[in-house]
Amino acid sequence: MIHFLVKFLSEPTIVMGLVAMIGLIAMKNRPSTVIQGTMKTILGFLILSAGSSLICTALVPFSTMFNAAFGITGVVPEDNALVAAVQTVLGFETPMIMLLSFVINVLLARLTPFKYIFLTGHMMFSFAGTMAIVLDQMGINGWTAVAIGSVIQGICMVLFPAIAQPYTRKILKTDDVAFGFWGSSLIVFSGFIGKLVGKKDRDEENDTWEKVKVSEKVDFLKDMSILMSIVMIIVYLFTAFVAGSDVVAELAGGQNMVVYAIIQAMTFVAGVLVLLQGVRMFLGEIIPAFKGISEKLVPGARPALDVPIFYASGPVATTVGFLCAMVGGIIATLISTQMGVVVLPGVIGLFFMGGAAGVFGDKLGGKRGCVAASFALGFLFTMIVAVAYPLIDVTGYGVEGLWFASTDAIIVAVLMRLAGMAAGL
Repeated sequence: MIHFLVKFLSEPTIVMGLVAMIGLIAMKNRPSTVIQGTMKTILGFLILSAGSSLICTALVPFSTMFNAAFGITGVVPEDNALVAAVQTVLGFETPMIMLLSFVINVLLARLTPFKYIFLTGHMMFSFAGTMAIVLDQMGINGWTAVAIGSVIQGICMVLFPAIAQPYTRKILKTDDVAFGFWGSSLIVFSGFIGKLVGKKDRDEENDTWEKVKVSEKVDFLKDMSILMSIVMIIVYLFTAFVAGSDVVAELAGGQNMVVYAIIQAMTFVAGVLVLLQGVRMFLGEIIPAFKGISEKLVPGARPALDVPIFYASGPVATTVGFLCAMVGGIIATLISTQMGVVVLPGVIGLFFMGGAAGVFGDKLGGKRGCVAASFALGFLFTMIVAVAYPLIDVTGYGVEGLWFASTDAIIVAVLMRLAGMAAGL
């Protein structure tokens, strides 16, 4: 039974569909409305997930080309792969922490003023694995680790969305949804930096990357998909040429190097477009459906959702954010070479978090704020990993070259590790 529940919670598509169904039933909608809302929620989330998969498919070879191009090796921040790899050692603690933390999350949302229900399944799994690893290094295993880890994670599942909510409300222009992602505090902090850097007397309506004026001769650049395609083709081609034909040929499987780079760049853009369509469809169904839960089961509750919910609010800012975050990450990588560990740019994390930071910075500080916020995120994301890396050793679990990427989880884990050291654990 427990195994089934863990597997169930690990499948976000089914969880989202069930949430929508429960909400629609709680509002006493007609069966046809319940079926329609549930199916559209599932389809919207599947479209969103398909977009994310396309993006990752295009970013993985880019990361390989980038590392080969600049001749550096080190650790890559990618905690989902890391946590999945250590389940042969911590296969009891991780799923149990994940399951019980969700129960604690719902209870806290029901009984406290923190009305947030964390619904990002893969993030719940990665945080639970992080807790299991840190507690194991402190000599705490079994049910004791489950009890401590699930309480900490359950509290974090309402605490971090609450911290982000004032900014989430401003960006999305609604208080009906929250931010459920273990990088939310860094994205919010980066957005705050963007606000400080932005012009004090700026025109909020027009000082945004979404309203950039272009000449009629190049008015095709007004189309976000065309602009993003041109930018990403240039980035991919440059990286491919610097990496060299041998590296790219191995990735391309016989395809022409130039053609391969262009196709991968366009695949990335296609993924973003699919993701944005899924976000619009998914939010259009889940928000009204969740009102049934907030009104009947957990009064006032808000669904805390994954980071792509922000991209539709600023597609161009998302692109600018990713590129500036890459620059910040690369600079931090160079600095990390003097810190005992080389933290390679986590391209996937830099896109998803950097893109959101770009939207936050654009909305709060205009074009200048977008650049500053996303650059700060890329730099801080990589530096946080470099600073925290010596405190949590994962090499003993048979994992080489990977480390944690969720900055909220890293902060909590480091605090736990320091407390354990102080207590002699």
